[in-house]
Amino acid sequence: MSKLRPETQLGEAATSSCAFAGCAKKWIFRLALVFALYAVCSWLDTIKDRWYVFDPPFLHELAKDAIATHPNNLDGMIQHIVTNLTTTYPASAGVIALNPDTSEWVFNNAGGAMGAMYIIHASITEYLIIFGTPLGTEGHTGLHTADDYFHILVGEQWAFRPGALEMERYKPGDLHLLPRGTAKQYKMHEGCFALEYARGWIPLMLPFGFADTLSSTLDIPTFLRTAHLTGREIIKNLLIGKI
Repeated sequence: MSKLRPETQLGEAATSSCAFAGCAKKWIFRLALVFALYAVCSWLDTIKDRWYVFDPPFLHELAKDAIATHPNNLDGMIQHIVTNLTTTYPASAGVIALNPDTSEWVFNNAGGAMGAMYIIHASITEYLIIFGTPLGTEGHTGLHTADDYFHILVGEQWAFRPGALEMERYKPGDLHLLPRGTAKQYKMHEGCFALEYARGWIPLMLPFGFADTLSSTLDIPTFLRTAHLTGREIIKNLLIGKI
């Protein structure tokens, strides 16, 4: 049996050593990149409050005022909410961009539930929509990086979390708060619509919002329209400095 010459053995050892060193450098770089990304995200999470514009108690009072002013009139409630918001946050102030076009409704399939939504506002750290269905629906809330405030306008919503032996029930004027990092099963009965406000990292919620469309319904026109409306509103806000 032939033996490797000493210089050949040394060459192979050197090659193996270089390969190991190169691999180690790549992994060190990758770990450093992950650590840096984590540090930046953690820092941003501590200062995200400075970019919030909407006040949850104000929105709750606005929803209740809309219900009281236009009882059993959902269209009137929506117009009341939008008119109040555009007056409180006029475009001329350059603080926040809103979408006053109440005709821009689009289907929304997420977590097994289906309804329609009208986007009033969307930015990196906040969104405000009207969501609901006249038919009723049920599904998973999703596990999000944002706090979600569900202000019931008409109808009734039920919710349940593991371990609870009784359901939560929310009626017109009630607030259903879903803190970030928590999840529930929920049901919206026939004719239930709500003013939904989320504050946190909104882009991280989008995969949940698009997953059912891309993996189940395959309603590509709805996907494209939703992406267009959401992207348009986020860009409008970025252009005026609203994160």
